[in-house]
Amino acid sequence: MKFFKKRKYFSSILIVFCFSFLVTGCGTSNSHNNLSPETSDQKITAVATIFPQYDFLRQIGGDYIDVHMLLSPGAESHSFEPTPGDMITVSECDLFVYVGGDSDAWVETILDSTDASSMEIVTLMDCVDTVAEETVDGMESHGHSHDHEDSDHEASEQEELDSDDADEHEHEHEEEQDEHVWTSPANAIRIVQKLFDALCRIDPEHAEEYEKNTEAYISQLMELDSEFRNVVDNADRDTIICGDRFPFRYLADAYGLDYYAAFPGCSSESEASAKTISFLIDKVNEEQIPVVFHTELSNEKMTDCICEATGAKKLLLHSCHNLSKDDFENGATYLSLMEQNVAALKEALN
Repeated sequence: MKFFKKRKYFSSILIVFCFSFLVTGCGTSNSHNNLSPETSDQKITAVATIFPQYDFLRQIGGDYIDVHMLLSPGAESHSFEPTPGDMITVSECDLFVYVGGDSDAWVETILDSTDASSMEIVTLMDCVDTVAEETVDGMESHGHSHDHEDSDHEASEQEELDSDDADEHEHEHEEEQDEHVWTSPANAIRIVQKLFDALCRIDPEHAEEYEKNTEAYISQLMELDSEFRNVVDNADRDTIICGDRFPFRYLADAYGLDYYAAFPGCSSESEASAKTISFLIDKVNEEQIPVVFHTELSNEKMTDCICEATGAKKLLLHSCHNLSKDDFENGATYLSLMEQNVAALKEALN
């Protein structure tokens, strides 16, 4: 993971260098916006790094804001690197919204390279109480040892670390905060309120409209929360299995669910060891778990393996971190994806 993050950091620096030459001569971007270019000059411009806050802004802003999403539908969210066009889009916006975790290290590089004094900035992880990403029984480690691409030289250097350095290194990873704060509807409500506040500061003229939209949307999020609670309160079990990364820590905590998974939510790994898969197979059999989940846009190989060995059903549990191009074009929303999760969770817990 360290090598993975450093590589992203240095790539961002190179992009900033290119950006300094392009900013005066380029005004286009590949970002996804929900309004036509002809009307964008008359509207508040908001930029979101990923889908959840992009959709929240659409619901709050309605016809009064022009929203852009930097991460392309179908792209791998944890390896995103901004283009010069993305940087220009960010530098020109009125409101910039990003997650704020380690995978967003590139954001600080962008903000340091542009004048953000007149820009409202909202960080999702500052909107809620965060928790540390955890490694539960049977789960693969974060994959940090693989981030050095198995270099013999680097491996030998790592072996020379004294025990104090090793303990400090381990503690650093234990304290890494889980970034997927939006997976809890209660957190989504808090985030929406912060986004509403920011839009009102930028555009007080339309504060009344923003307020109406926000109240209506929060009412829907509260209903979503009630649906999840109803499923859990009437369930036969309280344990779920995910043969994939697990970006659902906040969802699990909100409803008192136990879970087992192959990797933490922000792991750079995508294929688990035979030991991990065997552990999850045993858990499914021991607790007679009827469903094994996979996340969106994954290769599903681990989940397939577990299901084939146990007879469990494979279902999608959508983190909403990103969505497929088809879902995006068909108008999927945070609420519609989370409603699918309500149905999937009901099947998994009964």
